[in-house]
Amino acid sequence: MTQLPHSGVAFADDAMSPGRSCLYNAAPDSFGTTSVNDTTPAGANQERTVLFADVSGSTRLYEVLGDARAFAAIDACLDILRKLTAAHSGHVVKTIGDEIMAVFPDAMNAVQAACEMQLVVSSRKPVDNERVAIRVGLHHGPVLESADDVFGDTVNIAARMAEVAKAQQIITTGSTVALLPPIVRASTRTLSTLAIKGKADDIEVREVIWQESEDMTMMVGNTQSHSDAEPTLKLIHQGETFIVDAAHPSVTIGRDERADIVIQDRRASRMHARIERRRDKFVFVDISSNGSYVIVKNETEIQLRREEFVLRESGSISLGHPYIKDPTEVVEFFCQS
Repeated sequence: MTQLPHSGVAFADDAMSPGRSCLYNAAPDSFGTTSVNDTTPAGANQERTVLFADVSGSTRLYEVLGDARAFAAIDACLDILRKLTAAHSGHVVKTIGDEIMAVFPDAMNAVQAACEMQLVVSSRKPVDNERVAIRVGLHHGPVLESADDVFGDTVNIAARMAEVAKAQQIITTGSTVALLPPIVRASTRTLSTLAIKGKADDIEVREVIWQESEDMTMMVGNTQSHSDAEPTLKLIHQGETFIVDAAHPSVTIGRDERADIVIQDRRASRMHARIERRRDKFVFVDISSNGSYVIVKNETEIQLRREEFVLRESGSISLGHPYIKDPTEVVEFFCQS
């Protein structure tokens, strides 16, 4: 069992039995009903934070795992999202396919829930080397609540934030971030502005950096134990060793001679990628045209294109092509602590 100190919610490490049921429809979800709606008259206009969370890449899961196993994996993930919604004073309004829509009394509870959702889901074991990941979008504002649904611009904006989010991201709005405590606001960053139909002004799009923030880790409770040893990432390219640690917190990779690790393969971009140390994690950031291909030990190769990936254990990185197409020039990595 995995238990998070903050919420007290425990999860089975292998809760993916095909026999478990899940409502894959747009009907109201009775799981986790809390005080959000208890004192609100039907039809009243209230300030709420609306959150959408869905399983990213579910189509691929069905293709690779087959219907029964993919259904079970998504079912288990949605069960986690429901439990964490309830643990943070939220209420799941409905389940729509591989997505939940939930409401929270305030932005802080919603952000706490979102961070914990990402932490728990990302820490689960892969299913046949396929990792289940989620994306989350949320927004705070006035909503119209009926007995079994929530309506209004706030819902539409929250849904739009979820559309913007990629796997393992939490996306929200500048106005929602403004409602958070300063220590939490510091763990967000502006991505862009977005035009929303029917809105005169563009909306500021912000990301909650749940992976790298000490404050976020303290806020939701850390699911992993940490040793006193300083984490280090060792990289090996063509026999040369590079170290990423507190003294050298980043490395650039590309064909350009100014890169720390210079790649000869013409399929790599001049500035192809960088690896950043973010507290106790090492994040690979692809900024290339042709993408990067990461293999974690004993797992299936993952393709990244202008995306981020938290490196773990050991493995290899191919620049611009899959490993099998040309294994002669790779960057090997070894996470050490």
